[in-house]
Amino acid sequence: MTQPIIEAQGISVEFARNRRRRLSVRELFIHQSRRQAKGKFFALKDVSFQISPGECVGIIGKNGTGKSTLLKVIAGVLIPDEGTVQVHGKVAPLLELRAGFSDELSGRENVYLVGSLHGMSKDDIDSGFESIIDFAGEQVSDAIDTPVKHYSSGMKVRLGFALIAQLEHPIMLVDEVLAVGDKAFRKKCYATIEKMLADGRTMVLVSHSEGDLKRFCNRGLYIEKGHLKVDGPLTEALAAYNADTDVIGKK
Repeated sequence: MTQPIIEAQGISVEFARNRRRRLSVRELFIHQSRRQAKGKFFALKDVSFQISPGECVGIIGKNGTGKSTLLKVIAGVLIPDEGTVQVHGKVAPLLELRAGFSDELSGRENVYLVGSLHGMSKDDIDSGFESIIDFAGEQVSDAIDTPVKHYSSGMKVRLGFALIAQLEHPIMLVDEVLAVGDKAFRKKCYATIEKMLADGRTMVLVSHSEGDLKRFCNRGLYIEKGHLKVDGPLTEALAAYNADTDVIGKK
């Protein structure tokens, strides 16, 4: 029997509003805390599942139900308050692609900074630099030596995707990346992800697009209010999500 590449057992993540929760060193480096109202809440509660090598699993649910939090736990940038997650392989995190950039540094300098944070050597980045810039597009290429504080959000996302797509890690975590950019950029993203999956990589995808989910995934995890409600075929998870959404819409 094939060993799971991702194993989550009883994961719970509690946020204390107006306080910085426990974060990994990389999370503290990259992310800033956000101000929230008083009180506590569970972003995830007692979530368990396993993912096998080569699977593409979609995480489904309404905004604020813990989908992105789950990806961060798998990526190792959030530490669960309860439970464990074991990831047997390096992770390419295609999520919050702008978060690791320093606004005062140029696009070129950010490529080397963020690439190094993900384990790329200088030689790796040197050899792949032209491919990264070509993928990001002419607008980014023209501004590559300009501080990224002058980039549009779309330019930052394109550069971030182009960089992370260079990683040869066996696990991909994708959070709504395919919802940004123009049609031509999305087409390049689709082709890149399809190639990665064809190479036997594992992907966990968060998306509100049924089209994207059906294009890549055959299994779905439906999360509602931090609880894993359905773990099964994608069609089953989508049906449960759509049924709950319809009920809420009729109230």
